[in-house]
Amino acid sequence: MKQITGGVTAAKGFRAAAVEAGIKYQGRTDMAMIVSDVPAAFAGVFTTNVVKAAPVKWDQRMVEREAYAKAVVANAGIANACTGQEGMDYCRQTAEAVEASLGIPQDQTLVASTGVIGMQLPIEKLTAGVRALSEKLGDSIEDGHAAARAIMTTDTEPKEAAVTVEIGGKTVTVGGMCKGSGMIHPNMCTMLSFVTTDASISKEMLQEALQEDVKDTYNMVTVDGDTSTNDTALVLANGMAGNPKITEKNGDYRKFAEALNQVNTALARKMAGDGEGATALFEAKVIHADTKENARKLARSVVGSSLSKAAIFGHDANCGRFLCALGYSGADFDPEKMELYAKSRAGEILFYCDGKVPDFDEEKAAKILSEEEVTVLADMKMGEAEATAWGCDLTYDYVKINADYRS
Repeated sequence: MKQITGGVTAAKGFRAAAVEAGIKYQGRTDMAMIVSDVPAAFAGVFTTNVVKAAPVKWDQRMVEREAYAKAVVANAGIANACTGQEGMDYCRQTAEAVEASLGIPQDQTLVASTGVIGMQLPIEKLTAGVRALSEKLGDSIEDGHAAARAIMTTDTEPKEAAVTVEIGGKTVTVGGMCKGSGMIHPNMCTMLSFVTTDASISKEMLQEALQEDVKDTYNMVTVDGDTSTNDTALVLANGMAGNPKITEKNGDYRKFAEALNQVNTALARKMAGDGEGATALFEAKVIHADTKENARKLARSVVGSSLSKAAIFGHDANCGRFLCALGYSGADFDPEKMELYAKSRAGEILFYCDGKVPDFDEEKAAKILSEEEVTVLADMKMGEAEATAWGCDLTYDYVKINADYRS
């Protein structure tokens, strides 16, 4: 496995573009397109929110019915959520615009939107954007980077990751981009994630790999406890690497799944660290839990706690905040037989051990908790299961950003 520079254009046979369509934002790009040179197997995982945006419904139907996809069109600024039949019609009209510009059948275009809920898309600007995107498609790293920047909303930076891995004697590349900063909580977040790969893999195996992987990547991210209407994670695999097609859970499948995990984990961490108003990436790692599911519950509970997040913002080694979150997680454990540590590149401290708080250097603790990436490690001393969750600190700016989000 090798980490490389790039995103959605890192793999063979994928092109991308970005344009300023003026959908809501002014003076910045707000539409992106990804196109595979050949029909690609594809998979998708979506929000668990009962209130689902029109693009989510469109893509879910495609995942259920279609064998291949070739294009993805995404816009930022307006979510196309809570927009009724008109919103669904706009998804169709977007796909029609792609067919008119690139000759790609409507049932091979996926769509995604992010932004304000309840507003109707300016469809004329959207279809004009599709035409402009079609003329700008390119396969350079810069083209992929431009697409990643175009899908941002309150994000402060674009998010990309890519790796290569040897499968069946061929070099397979997996690359991706995502957006997500607020309205992020386990069971998908207000995020759009697009991963492309030149691996040859069946649609069934691709869907299974994605569904399994989100459990330990995107579903382990929480910023503010809100699950969005638009959460979408898509993977397109066009087979252009030329590896023997993966049709079962063999060694090649496991290599591919590991590469997919590397990319999704990197993207998940980037989203957590760029949470709205955040000053630090807050990681909770649980080790020696009795079951995997309990490890996930415990880790998610810690990073999801407002008091834990406030403690990270205040650089306060208050073990009570983290113990409380562990205690209401729904997982059973003995607080008299566990340890809590705080870790960062500034060092490590033990600040809870087997039922009591040991003496520790408060000044050193504050320094450890002042870094841009901070980990709270919980050793449950029960078994061999472990899990990691990611979030961010809770700052004054989070409230400021969300108090005037529509303006």
